[in-house]
Amino acid sequence: MLFRLIGYLLILIFKDKQNVILENLALRQQLIVQKRSIKRHKIRNFDRIFWVWLSKIWKNWKKALLVSKPATVISWHKKGFKLYWKFKSRRVGRPNIDWELIKQIRKTQKDNPLWSVQRIQGELIKLGYSACVNTVAKYMKKPKPSPGKRQRWRTFLKNHAPHIVGIDFFVVRTAFFKALYVFVAISHDRRKILHVGVTSKPHSQWAIQQLRETFAFDDTTKYVVRDNDKIFSYDFQQYIKNTLQLQDTPTAYRSSWQNPHAERVIGTLRRECLDNMIILNESHLRKVLDEFVEYYNTSRTHMSLNKDSPVHRPVQAKGRIVKKPVLGGLHHIYSRVA
Repeated sequence: MLFRLIGYLLILIFKDKQNVILENLALRQQLIVQKRSIKRHKIRNFDRIFWVWLSKIWKNWKKALLVSKPATVISWHKKGFKLYWKFKSRRVGRPNIDWELIKQIRKTQKDNPLWSVQRIQGELIKLGYSACVNTVAKYMKKPKPSPGKRQRWRTFLKNHAPHIVGIDFFVVRTAFFKALYVFVAISHDRRKILHVGVTSKPHSQWAIQQLRETFAFDDTTKYVVRDNDKIFSYDFQQYIKNTLQLQDTPTAYRSSWQNPHAERVIGTLRRECLDNMIILNESHLRKVLDEFVEYYNTSRTHMSLNKDSPVHRPVQAKGRIVKKPVLGGLHHIYSRVA
C-alpha cells in the first residue's frame, strides 16, 4: 500500500495536471463499465463514443485502456465514420413507391409465376395502383435460373388432387382383444372419406370387393396410392389396372409419408373416435365408423379447406343455435333454425 502511494505521488509530481485529470476520467469510466458487467463487459454506444473522442484529444489514451484493445477503438471510429458518410450521402432523388405496392407486386408474381411484367402491371391497374412497366420490373424478384420448373409443387398437386385416392388398412382391437381390420379410402381433393370397410378375416378377394364399392360410380379418379401391404396381392393390383383402368401407385418401402392423407385420416379416426370408446364386435365397429364418417364428411371443418367440410357446409348467420350430439355426445353438430 505504501509503495502505491509513493508511486501515485511521483506520478503527480512528474506529470502535468491535464494528463492526470484525463487519466482519472478514463479510469472512472472503465470502473463504471466494470460495475455493470457480470461475466463480460457490457460496452454501450456511449462508451464507444467516449473512447473514440478520448483517442482524438489524448495521445496516451492507449496506456489507460483496459476493457478492450486499441484496435477495437479504431474499428469503432471507422464504423462511426461509415454511419456519418451514409447519413451525408443518403438518397435525395426520386422517392421510392409505397411499400404496400411493392408487396403487392411480389405477391402477384409469386402467385402467378407464368405472368409477364405487362400482365402484372395490367392487374395492378385494375386494383387501383399506378405504376409503369419499368417500376414493376424493378421491384419484381429475379427469376430462378431453371425456367422449366416454373410451376410450384403445391400448384401441381392441387391440379391433380381431384384424380388421386389414397387407400390403407389399420387394426382395431375389441374389448376381448380380437383384431378387426379396417379399409379406408380417401379422396385427395376435398379430404372426403369415400369408403370404410370392416372385417375380421382380411384377404385379397375381400380387398377387391372394397375397391368395387369405392369406385362403383367414380369416373374422376386416375391414381390409387397405397403402401406395400401383403393384402394388396397380384390379383388386387391387376384389378386396379385392368378392370378399373386406374394407375396403381405404390409407395416406397417403409415410406408412409408418401401416402399422407390416408395416414392422417387414420390418425383422426383413432384420436377423435376409436381411442375414446371400447369396441365390442365387428357390427359395433361398423356402426361407430359409419356415424363418425358421416359427421367427418358433412360437418367437421378442416384447416386445409379454409374451415369448410369435405361436403360443402353453408354458412348460417341467422336463427337460434341448436346442437346435435354425435356418437353419444363425443362430438356435436351446431346449426341454426328459424
